[in-house]
Amino acid sequence: MKRLFSVAITLTAALGLAACGGTSGTDTTTPDAAPATPTGLVLTGAEQTSLSFSWNASAGADSYKWRLVKGVTAAAEGSVPQTSVTIPGLEAGTEYTFSVRAVSAAGMSVWSNLGASTQKAPAPEPQPGGKVQCTDAPIVVGYSGTPVLGKSGLIRVLDSKGSEVDRIDLSDIATVDLLPDGTMIPKGADADNGKIAIGNDYVFNSFMDALHSSNYRAVHYTPLRINGNTLEIKLHNEALDFGAAYTVKIDDAVAGMPAEDISFTTKAAPADEATIRVAADGSADFCTVQGALSYVSAKIKKDAPVTIEIANGTYRELLFLRNKNNVTLKGASREGTVIAYPNNDSYETGSGASLSSKPRAGASIGKSGGRCLFLVESCDNLVIEGLTIENTYSIPSHKGQAETIYFNADGKRLTIGDCDLLSWQDTFLCKGKVWVHDSLIAGHVDFIWGYPEACLFENCEIRSRAGGYIVQARINNAADKGFVFLGCTLTAESGVKDGSVYLARSGGDSSKWDNVTYVNCKMSSAIAPAGWFSNPAPNPASPSAVSGWKEFGTTGASTAQRSTQGRLLTAEEAASYSSKQAVLGW
Repeated sequence: MKRLFSVAITLTAALGLAACGGTSGTDTTTPDAAPATPTGLVLTGAEQTSLSFSWNASAGADSYKWRLVKGVTAAAEGSVPQTSVTIPGLEAGTEYTFSVRAVSAAGMSVWSNLGASTQKAPAPEPQPGGKVQCTDAPIVVGYSGTPVLGKSGLIRVLDSKGSEVDRIDLSDIATVDLLPDGTMIPKGADADNGKIAIGNDYVFNSFMDALHSSNYRAVHYTPLRINGNTLEIKLHNEALDFGAAYTVKIDDAVAGMPAEDISFTTKAAPADEATIRVAADGSADFCTVQGALSYVSAKIKKDAPVTIEIANGTYRELLFLRNKNNVTLKGASREGTVIAYPNNDSYETGSGASLSSKPRAGASIGKSGGRCLFLVESCDNLVIEGLTIENTYSIPSHKGQAETIYFNADGKRLTIGDCDLLSWQDTFLCKGKVWVHDSLIAGHVDFIWGYPEACLFENCEIRSRAGGYIVQARINNAADKGFVFLGCTLTAESGVKDGSVYLARSGGDSSKWDNVTYVNCKMSSAIAPAGWFSNPAPNPASPSAVSGWKEFGTTGASTAQRSTQGRLLTAEEAASYSSKQAVLGW
């Protein structure tokens, strides 16, 4: 079935060839006797693999020289006597710039330029008995009874040519343990006893995923879930293409009973590059948040603004975004849009790092994808609003580092607003310049920490879930603002003892600075009278108005017994911490 597509056109007259990827110096010279620049340049036809253009005749022209450019690379060029041209052999759904100039014996005119796009390839018709679904939609298999996962057998996904594009090998189930809710975690992980399941030398298998966003993040995931008499299959990130037909073949040993082959067709790529939509029920462009993140980092220009709208629902997944600027993650509601998955330093050791290439099955991963739920690398102006991110890792002792987000982006900006960030130890880890406003951050040990130039929490609730420490700052420069809490409310969950929570403790690294400031914050009785935990001593041990532990305008609790390693600022000293502009400069 043929589908029609809109074509975006931008006309820029008389720009010169430099706008189309460069030219020689003499090529732009236009003698007085040269013909005039062609006018009236229009796109007359756009197919999947061809573009057609026409323009008005230029007085004195003998012929017309044309060029087609993709990005900064010439795709085609030629010369025609007439005022029109059709260019075949192009890529579907691709942006080009067309340029034309008039030529005569007296010289050449300057270029006239026009941007145009070929049509996107239409999605194929659904296969008989199949359906159309998102590329990242779970595949749900119905059985006559309750399936029981075996220890052998393959789930294979074949494209329309019969080539295998993804597989899940049930022998790899030996590498996971099963939580009561059906989530699969790395086998043998034990935070209480310090047992690490996935380290840098861990062998990559089909019960792991490689999340793609310019680089790859190697993570554990849950490829299979049993819900009643159905088996839900979550394929690997980017396993499927847009607008393609697939068949899933499931061995009988997978679930202890036979299953029929499943045929389906994937949706076409999103038509709107400014707004990408996610809904778990399959009604949007993607069914998973990572599906959308992988798409925008691969298909949308690095600095082009894009909003990912996430419908209400619970998205059980780990996330990765790298080297893509100006992304907004916008939830439908703070309470209803929930991204939740368990991760921990005993599941995957370290704060996390990405790989330049996808790990091969059976090979060492080389680098752990880390213990956070959401790893962000080298992204500027990331905005997260109107949703909840929860690292659901939990054991009775609540021991073990388990971030919701690690913003690993020195010199870059992150904004979080109207959100809940929930975990226990090390909930929030950041670098760069960060503004968190009107949000809840909950944890119990160093649950706000990192290396930021400046990180401002404004009008937030900072909730302690057990006795412990709110902040551990590791600031690189003495004069950097570090962590600043402005107009926040420090609360505690029921059962947290009075005086059991400290405003901060030091990491004990003399090369880092313990720059933490509370301004006009309301503090509950859970905050220790001394305020600051003094062993090990902070750097500097004697704070100034610029460096070290500081507070001003505290209400709800007395500051009379504060540790001498913290400083009570004057109103004049507190002014440089009293606004977003003062702290962040933006």
